[in-house]
Amino acid sequence: MKKLLLMVAIAAVAFMSCKKEDAGEITGSGTLNFEFENVVGNQPLVLTTQNYTNTKGESYKVDMFKYYVSNIQLLKADGSIYNVPESYFLIDQSDASTLKPSLSNLPAGDYTKISYTIGVDSARNFAGAQTGVLAPEKAMFWSWNSGYVFVKMEGTSPTSTAANHNLIFHIGGASATVNAIRKVSFNIDPNILRIRTDKSPIIHFKADVAAMFNGKQNISFATYNSMHGGLPALIIADNYAQGMFSLDHIHN
Repeated sequence: MKKLLLMVAIAAVAFMSCKKEDAGEITGSGTLNFEFENVVGNQPLVLTTQNYTNTKGESYKVDMFKYYVSNIQLLKADGSIYNVPESYFLIDQSDASTLKPSLSNLPAGDYTKISYTIGVDSARNFAGAQTGVLAPEKAMFWSWNSGYVFVKMEGTSPTSTAANHNLIFHIGGASATVNAIRKVSFNIDPNILRIRTDKSPIIHFKADVAAMFNGKQNISFATYNSMHGGLPALIIADNYAQGMFSLDHIHN
């Protein structure tokens, strides 16, 4: 009899949970896992050894590629918005452990849109050197300019007129005249991102290095091959905001 009563109680709890979820009363918190896959066009990004070609027909290699993703915002199916506090990721192709970050303690629910900043918000840019992924040791902080590099790509190209045919693109700036902060948004359609206390979905993004050099303006490495912020960096920022990131798939 005790076993029967226990089974009835468990069934009742499960039934009530299902009823609450059916009614839209999803409670608790959960975890969202990310996967960032860096590519060049339709090819995987391989550092140092792989040759790629830009839209100008110029070959190049990538030795370094890393960028900040921050200020993540989630739109619920009911229209409410959740701004994830302290959400800063540094994605670094040379460090596999950075390619799969996660966020915990997110409100459980169904989400239909995700947005984030490419780079670091202006408040953090003007707050000096910080800790964690924003620490100067990550080599993404300009001590001379008191601000962050948002996207850093370094490599080589035989077309480059810089010393050793180097390519150096350090994109950043959050001032009134040079503001490289860019935001991207993705509709989660036709799927819904389902965050639950017992489910940790995975959202998979691709980041295309080649998009830095084509889109709003196609870049020739003979003309642009070394940037450390400044107005020319806005050309690259506009390009990558337009096409660098894509939402590839979701595992609920």
